Formats: sequence, structure tokens, C-alpha cells
Amino acid sequence: MTAPRPSPAAPPRRLRFDGWIAGLGTASGTRLVLGHWPRSPFGPFSDVMVARPCGRRVLLAPRADVAEFVAATYRFEEVRVVPVDVVRDGRAWSVTAGPLRLRLRAGHRTPLGAILRAVPPRLATHPAWARLTDLPARLLPGVRTYGTAGNGRREWYAAHDMWGLAAAGARWDGADLGRPGPLAPPPHFGFAQTPRRPCLVRVVSMVELPG
Repeated sequence: MTAPRPSPAAPPRRLRFDGWIAGLGTASGTRLVLGHWPRSPFGPFSDVMVARPCGRRVLLAPRADVAEFVAATYRFEEVRVVPVDVVRDGRAWSVTAGPLRLRLRAGHRTPLGAILRAVPPRLATHPAWARLTDLPARLLPGVRTYGTAGNGRREWYAAHDMWGLAAAGARWDGADLGRPGPLAPPPHFGFAQTPRRPCLVRVVSMVELPG
């Protein structure tokens, strides 16, 4: 009797998140990474990754399904499901997320942003391109474009533009977090960090789930 052939493994699924990431540190030691995703498999949403001065990493996510996915991809000690609202007015951003109030103002395009704009978007999102650019990306401390994430997932980033922050301010439970500064020490939410310099990045994040 011939043994049945094993079923072929399901192909991996690639999920595309199209939007912006803003990263900055503060004088109090709290570090913040905002993700604003107008286009994603979960619909439009925003979330904030927070590293407190003690090193405790907190995710602020708007819905349980978003919180579950992000917490399975990155590392946190605490996950909070809270309303996360982002209002954009030209270069000004206003963020309300549970205990956090954050205001940003984008400044000038960086020299790296000008280079990123020259890469065709279709090429920039290809995994082979992300692997190719991963080595030069490491010249910026903590920055990676391709790597592994939680639960056997792979992730790569395609940055399309970058601006410095002309101004920023944040409060946590009403307390001022202090003047903006470098995103240091690295919060280690995942395999990659945003640049140390406070910035706003136009980006596509690709997450590949195992079959």
C-alpha cells in the first residue's frame, strides 16, 4: 500500500504596513517610538512603543487584535489597550495614547531622506533589496533593514523618506518628560531600532509569517 504524500507546507504570508515611524528620547530617560499606519492588514491604526527609564517596555495599542499581533512580533513587559489618536496638521503631529501626550513637528528632510526618495518603491520593498541594504544601514547605530522577529517571523523595512524633528514634547500621566534627545540607550523592542537622532520616517514594514 502506497503511503500518502505529505501535504505541502503552506506558503508564508506577507503583511504590509504602510505609514510613518517617529522615534525620540527624552531628558527623563523615557524613549518613544510612534507607528502611524493608514494602510495595514488591520485597517488604519497607530500604536506607541514606550521604554521607561527603568527599562520596562510598554506597548500602547488601540485594539486587542493589534496588541496581540504587535506583542507577538516585538518585546514588551506590559501591553495596554487604550485609545490611540493621531492628528496631523501639516508638519505638526499630536498624539494621545492612554497616559501619553506627544507633540511633534517635522523639520528639514535629512540627506539620507533625499537618497531614500531616489529608490523606486517597488524595489525598496523587495526582501532581496532589504538584505542588500542591511549592511550599510548598520553604519547608523541600531538601524537594520532585515531580520527576524518574534514567533518565527521575518521582517524588513523600506524607508522612503526621513525628516529631523524641529520640535517635540511629551507628558506621561501629566508629568513632563523633558526636552527631546537621542533615542538612547536602545530600547530593544525588536531586532532594529530607529535612528538615534529624533526623526520621522516614511516607511513600509513587511512582516512575513511562517507557513
